[in-house]
Amino acid sequence: MNELCRERGNGSRSLPIAIWYQCPVTNIPESMAPPTVAQPFDSDLLTRGRLSVEQLDEVLTITLERPDIHNAQLPDTWEALAHIGSRLPGTIRVVVVRGAGASFSTGLDRSAFELTGDSMLVRVASAPDAVAHNMIARFQQGFTWLADPGFISIAAVSGHAIGAGFQLTLACDLTLVAEDAQFCMAEVGLGLVPDLGGTGPLVRAVGYQRALEICATGRRVGAAEAVRIGLALASVPVDELSEAVSDLTDALLAAPVDAVRAVTRLLSSARVSTAAEQLLAEQAEQLNRVREVAAAQDRR
Repeated sequence: MNELCRERGNGSRSLPIAIWYQCPVTNIPESMAPPTVAQPFDSDLLTRGRLSVEQLDEVLTITLERPDIHNAQLPDTWEALAHIGSRLPGTIRVVVVRGAGASFSTGLDRSAFELTGDSMLVRVASAPDAVAHNMIARFQQGFTWLADPGFISIAAVSGHAIGAGFQLTLACDLTLVAEDAQFCMAEVGLGLVPDLGGTGPLVRAVGYQRALEICATGRRVGAAEAVRIGLALASVPVDELSEAVSDLTDALLAAPVDAVRAVTRLLSSARVSTAAEQLLAEQAEQLNRVREVAAAQDRR
């Protein structure tokens, strides 16, 4: 099992299902103390999903809390993530996603691959098409909300980000990595595909050719290469990652909130808009900004 991250199909047939491999790693230090849970979130659901949430003013930090098994994810993890997105206070300006211990996340828990009982593989593969599509769509909701332009999401990655872990980083607006970070999209080697919303952001970040090569080979991408090809914003020593995240967060919070949200909307729409549509969007956003700035001046 230790080399599955580099294996190819081995005759396995491709299934249109949401399965992600947990790459095994070693040498995980003691887990960090979990932060307190912020309201208005369901603490029971967060516990089932192995997540903790901490809110400090305008910053929400989500921590994957399974360091003993490298923050392997569960379907409950995705449900809990979607729950956080649906209950996120409007005052939040930055969402940080991190993993407890030495790894960000090595992907889906291996129990999902069991071919008997009530495993996720069995449930999705045996479901009618409409039901299976709905199941995968619900899994995706745990990731897609992180692209909401109402806030900026930051993935703080140390150690391994494999499969669903890799896709969780791709769901975020910005990614900071420790020098030991390793990315791997292992799905194709198992006869599967990435289907948690990661393919679009990956292509936009690194281009079609590099995205195809990363997915089809399942190779590891280290921190330095991740920065070079556009997967990450910056790489820092492992013991400086938290400080780097704090510095970036402070810089983002220093700018006026409405202007940051406006430019986030603009840059997000630029990925899908025509040139003419983007020009109109700039006009509309700037008109709102000019009027608000002028009104603020009048109130002084």
